[in-house]
Amino acid sequence: MTPISRSGTGRKGLATLICGALAAGGLAAAGVATLEPGAASASSHREAPLISGTPQYDNTDVYAFVSPDHPDTTTIVANWIPFEEPAGGPNFFTFAEDAQYDLHIDNNGDAQGELLFRYTFKTHTKNNKTFLYNTGPVTSLDDPDLNITQTYDIDLIKLRNQKVTHSTKIADDVPVAPSNVGKASMPDYSTLRKQAIHKLTNGAKTFAGQADDPFFLDLRVFDLLYGGNLSEVGRDTLKGYNVNSIALQVPTDMITESSDQPIVGIWSTTQRKNAQGYYAQVSRLGNPLVNEVVNPLKDKDKFNASAPWDDAQFLKNVTNPELPKLIEAIYKIKAPAEPRNDLVDVFLKGVKGLNQPPKVRPAEELRLNTSIKPAASPKRLGVLDGDNAGFPNGRRLSDDVIDASLQVVEGELVGSKNDLGDAVDKNDKKFGKSFPYLANPTAGSRGALAKGVSGGNDVRNQLGDALQPAGAGTSDDTTLIAASAGAGALGILLIGGGLMWWRRMRGRAY
Repeated sequence: MTPISRSGTGRKGLATLICGALAAGGLAAAGVATLEPGAASASSHREAPLISGTPQYDNTDVYAFVSPDHPDTTTIVANWIPFEEPAGGPNFFTFAEDAQYDLHIDNNGDAQGELLFRYTFKTHTKNNKTFLYNTGPVTSLDDPDLNITQTYDIDLIKLRNQKVTHSTKIADDVPVAPSNVGKASMPDYSTLRKQAIHKLTNGAKTFAGQADDPFFLDLRVFDLLYGGNLSEVGRDTLKGYNVNSIALQVPTDMITESSDQPIVGIWSTTQRKNAQGYYAQVSRLGNPLVNEVVNPLKDKDKFNASAPWDDAQFLKNVTNPELPKLIEAIYKIKAPAEPRNDLVDVFLKGVKGLNQPPKVRPAEELRLNTSIKPAASPKRLGVLDGDNAGFPNGRRLSDDVIDASLQVVEGELVGSKNDLGDAVDKNDKKFGKSFPYLANPTAGSRGALAKGVSGGNDVRNQLGDALQPAGAGTSDDTTLIAASAGAGALGILLIGGGLMWWRRMRGRAY
């Protein structure tokens, strides 16, 4: 699929629901023109000037869906630290210790959180006399060779009118899955991932650690919309990059107001401790792409830091969006008429009859109707293609939010039928069938040699020559000993041109 091609995909569900609401005049009656402040969030891969310089605090995406293998539970996934290069050591990727990573639940549609799950992290170092993240192959989360580790606590906070009414610690010192340094360092990463899944009370589960970035898209859209001539489409530019993920699976009745009101609004925030010792909000995220392509530069930092109830100031960015005008200027596809009340109905209120709470207060939240059962065969366009268990009814890992959002922005629901997209229809890695569902992170050992790129043998030969002692003859097996300042020795064995780090020798501190 390319940005101006048509795939012939049928349109059901969402178009019928939205058009019915518009025809009934429901939008005007709901008071959209006087939007009350609500919780606004945004998909965030370096989407605002300030947060792009502090990636540990930068939300990338939020997902919320009814768990496919446990439909009485709801799963929330929130990601941080965009564009993690797998080989980006020696300081690999950790959650910040001076941050509060929060998952918010609005279970009555008033745009204020009634529940908050707060994750806070601690870093532990076994040996600070080495530059290594791990000092040998790691086979378990408590392996002494895993030098840098993290643990986390979870607090469940209940609120009313943004005031804390009760706080309970529901998890303490849970281990974090480490960064996937490489095959020599972590020969069985799947085992480490499984060990990082922690069971809470009432059948809830939690996970924190590195994962493959599940968002799939061609980010070259920012090169004036795919190169200005559609020459830059069809490549998943997040392929091979990782993120730090928090995943939480809870019984659905734990987060909903009642069985009669099964719709919840979900978003995440990051709060960072400032110089005065107080926590200040620096990032927010709910629906994808809002702060990236909806808000102009003057609003981006303000949007990330502003309180949820102050979002009326951003309404014009939704009703008079820039993106359709840009597409019209470059590709001559006429922009739909403004104001774009169809976008308000889908992204600020939820779809009437599907995931719009009664007496909804318009707000930018990821809204999920938890009573909709998981689809046996999920469709990547979700509700737009008749699959009511998908985006914008929550967001599953496999939902193609770029194509769905682009088609809606270009007027799919107001008579401008289209099949626009970026020609990236799925993630490069398969998602799991059980919690936390995320694909394992790409290993740091991947690269030219691991991929078998032409010329790899030459690279190996050059590496072997460079590591031989001066004046030594050629040899397939060369052992080098490198001293660690004032602290013993670490052996490096070069076998057939490949490097392997040995475990520390017993009894030798290093």
